Order: sequence, then structure tokens, then C-alpha cells
Amino acid sequence: MSLEIALVSVFAPDKIGLVAAIADYLFGAGINLRDTLYAALGQGAEFTAVCELPPGVTVGEIERGLNTLPELADAKVRVVSYNFDPESPTLGRVTHRITISGGDQLGLVARLSEVFAQYQANIVRLEARKLGTDEGGLYVTRFAVCIPPDLVDPCLATVGNTAGTLGLTSTVEESEYDRALS
Repeated sequence: MSLEIALVSVFAPDKIGLVAAIADYLFGAGINLRDTLYAALGQGAEFTAVCELPPGVTVGEIERGLNTLPELADAKVRVVSYNFDPESPTLGRVTHRITISGGDQLGLVARLSEVFAQYQANIVRLEARKLGTDEGGLYVTRFAVCIPPDLVDPCLATVGNTAGTLGLTSTVEESEYDRALS
């Protein structure tokens, strides 16, 4: 019998204990979490995980069970079969973490995403957040990317130039994972 893989997605009002409630339910059902993301999005929150289901447990059972949790009373819960390979390929490896900050710019994510595509860099994670006025009112965008080794220098130079043209600052950090491999 092959291992059943599911994608669990929950969108709910953000509250303390939300992740604990979801993770505890999944643990109690014998579900192993693989790649998992959680993010507060304004007053909402999103939890997404690729999960290994134990034999005999269905996606429908998991969805129904999550919907019984009091913490998810106002949530949108979706559990579906995950038909992709759950193993992270080379493109899922993070080689660099790039932070762009400054004033909010219409089209910023689009322009930077185009730069990464131009240099065949895969965006593994993306976070963009407008900070409150007590935090400086900055717009901060963070990219975790996988850049092909032979295109690192021109890609990072273009990202820096694009940010500079928009009056923004950029910082680059080589991934610890990537350093460990070299």
C-alpha cells in the first residue's frame, strides 16, 4: 500500500493557539507533517501543510475532523489529495535570502519576480508585509530563492539594481543550507 499524501489548508481569523489546535488534531490522527507554512495575514491566518496520512485515514475524515475544532469555527478548511511528489527537488532548495525594504511600491513583487524568472531562479518562499507606523511604516519583502550557481552574480546584481532604481534597499544572505553543501 502506497503512502497517501494530502494538502491541508486552513484559513481562519488569527488567534493565539490556532497552530497548536491544528497541529494537535493532526498529531492525534497519526498524521505526519511535511512541508508546513503558517502566516498571519492581517487579521486572518493561513496554515498549509503537506501531510502523510496513516493507512485507512481519508482526506474527507481529516477535513470533517478539523471542522469540529472550536478554534476553527469561522475557518475555511480544505483537505485534498496531494498529487505532486512531496520530496523537495533541487528547485526547492534555498540558496539565498533577499530582503528588499523601503516605501511601498506598486508592482514591486511583480518586477522582482520577473528578475528571478529572467535568471531561472525559483522563488521558494515569499513574504511581503507593510509594517505599521510604530515599526517605521516600511514595506518589507523577503524572498527565499534557489538561484542556479552560474547565474548568482548577475541575478543578485540585477535585483540590487532594480531595488536601487525604486529607491529601496536590498540585503542578501547566502543560505546556511547552501553553505553546508559546499
